[in-house]
Amino acid sequence: MKIIYHHRTRGRHVEGVHIRGIVEALRELGHEVKVISFPGADPEHESPTQASSKRGRVAGLVTRLPGVLFELMELAYNAVTWLRMGSAMRRLRPQLIYERYSLFLFTTVWMAKRRGIPLVLEINDSALVHRVRPLKLTAMARRIEGWCLRNATGLVFISHYFRREAEQAYGNIAPSVVSPNAANLHRFDPQRFDREGLRDERGLRGRVVCGHIGVFAHWHGVDGFVEAMAQRLSEAPNLALVFVGDGVTLPAVRALVAERGLSDRVLLPGRVPHDEIASWIACMDYAVLPDSNLYGSPMKLFELMAMGVAVVAPDYAPVAEVIADGHTGWLFPRGETDTCVQRVLDLVQQSEERARVGTAARDYIVRERQWRNNAQQLLTLVDGEVA
Repeated sequence: MKIIYHHRTRGRHVEGVHIRGIVEALRELGHEVKVISFPGADPEHESPTQASSKRGRVAGLVTRLPGVLFELMELAYNAVTWLRMGSAMRRLRPQLIYERYSLFLFTTVWMAKRRGIPLVLEINDSALVHRVRPLKLTAMARRIEGWCLRNATGLVFISHYFRREAEQAYGNIAPSVVSPNAANLHRFDPQRFDREGLRDERGLRGRVVCGHIGVFAHWHGVDGFVEAMAQRLSEAPNLALVFVGDGVTLPAVRALVAERGLSDRVLLPGRVPHDEIASWIACMDYAVLPDSNLYGSPMKLFELMAMGVAVVAPDYAPVAEVIADGHTGWLFPRGETDTCVQRVLDLVQQSEERARVGTAARDYIVRERQWRNNAQQLLTLVDGEVA
């Protein structure tokens, strides 16, 4: 089957990982997939210089526009989509269009419906949920979103929370599936790595290592967790923390670690290329996700679990859909940082528990949460639709 994958993201970091995962899985299933990206953003050929290209700089400037102007630019992007997708449809004659949904973007749904081409929307964002960048044109965004969700052939939601919110707000939406994130088992395979050699290189020999992968943002709670843990690290002399990533709270965390003299106990390597993430996970005995949100499906959970590293995580519904407490990870009541810290400290002395749950976590990913599972699931939405 000929498939167009269309997205309006910059195709970098987690977005790029997800796009590549789905596209590669569809190709492995024997389909021909063409990716139509935001001009200057190509997740299949991401390079360190991509962000500094002329188009990349323009995209960066657009994202810094004031709220209403930025949203009007998003709305105006429908004209670009009409030209680019119109050309692609005529040239490629797709049998399916798969689009990563973006706010204010309706043209692809309209064109596919008019041409009789099945279209599946993947819902990672919504005008219905709290967003880091608050919406200004909320009423317009919701009207457009409701129309798109009712007129697509099918919908892929990343969590049941997203689907419930959409059904309550928009009524009779298109048929849907819930498909959390996944992991690439070729890349995230613990057998690829010399675990002890990596730990030696990074000063972790003989330590029990609890790690974290992700953006240092306020809603992830890393700063609060590290501050709470710093007060209790003396209770676990053998414990080391490795927090990989970058973001707005990293400077404060670095300052705290330096001030408390904990640089030998808390490693903060900053952002590393995605190709190197697995090597850092290979150093970990278990991991922690201090906080999340009501609707997200954190990519880091799947990549950690694929490496046989189980996670202490908050009990938000999308997280609890992935982690079975005491079986494939450990849940704590969301918002209770002290409970999270205590669980992390308890696990320092429980090597058999860490190994048992880590093995079960990887088995779960192997069985249910590879990207091919997501690809197979989305294709069920168009069974009988494609000639």
